[in-house]
Amino acid sequence: MTNAEAYDRGFAHLSSHTVGPLLAVARRSRGRRLLDVGCGTGVVTAAALALGAEVTAVDQDPVMLELLARRHPYATIRRAALPELPFEDERFDCVAGNFVINHVADAGAALRELHRVLRPGGSVALSWWKSDEMTATSVFSEAIAAAGVPYEPPVRPFGAHDTPPLFLALLEGAGFREGAVEAVRWRHQVDLGAWWTDVVGAGGPRFGMVGRQPPEVAERIRAEYLRLAAPYAEEGFPVCAYLAQAVK
Repeated sequence: MTNAEAYDRGFAHLSSHTVGPLLAVARRSRGRRLLDVGCGTGVVTAAALALGAEVTAVDQDPVMLELLARRHPYATIRRAALPELPFEDERFDCVAGNFVINHVADAGAALRELHRVLRPGGSVALSWWKSDEMTATSVFSEAIAAAGVPYEPPVRPFGAHDTPPLFLALLEGAGFREGAVEAVRWRHQVDLGAWWTDVVGAGGPRFGMVGRQPPEVAERIRAEYLRLAAPYAEEGFPVCAYLAQAVK
């Protein structure tokens, strides 16, 4: 099992809930050339190809790109990461970024780069998690704390921009117009044991540390996770994301 495969079963499944709204924005741009930025294992790419888009997918993780290339040979795949993209000005009709803007170190620079590669009148659609309504992952942080394991979560630079008013100001500062942000809520229904395996197995900066613990410590964290997650076993974890859209 590779990290990309665990990510695909876990986080990619979670993030797939916002693909429809993202692509609804893209369809309004009336163009076929779509950039899937921070594509991961390709949930946006797959849906956009099915709609007939001409998709270029970029990510910085070569393992995820390899998995994506095997599944979707008709997409153009490039290794790249915001805020620097290897494309000429005004290359795309629309940009979709599903939970990528919250991972970049400089969100303002990233938005300016997306503005550069969009044609005039092109649209951008970006999603990020509402951190205080993200039970599907906060339950892991709570389990680590309940198990008494020292844990310093990584710093989140995007926290300075993660409310709708702050992000709208960032969009305007990057040159976008007609900005809007909406909240999207759903219940993430998943087998609790599988969710543990896939989140921990995916690695990454937040919860990869669990897999590096001695077996007895990891098992202690897992026991706390199962206790804390039990109330969500039937109806699923409540989750909320923000979806921003704007026009160049």
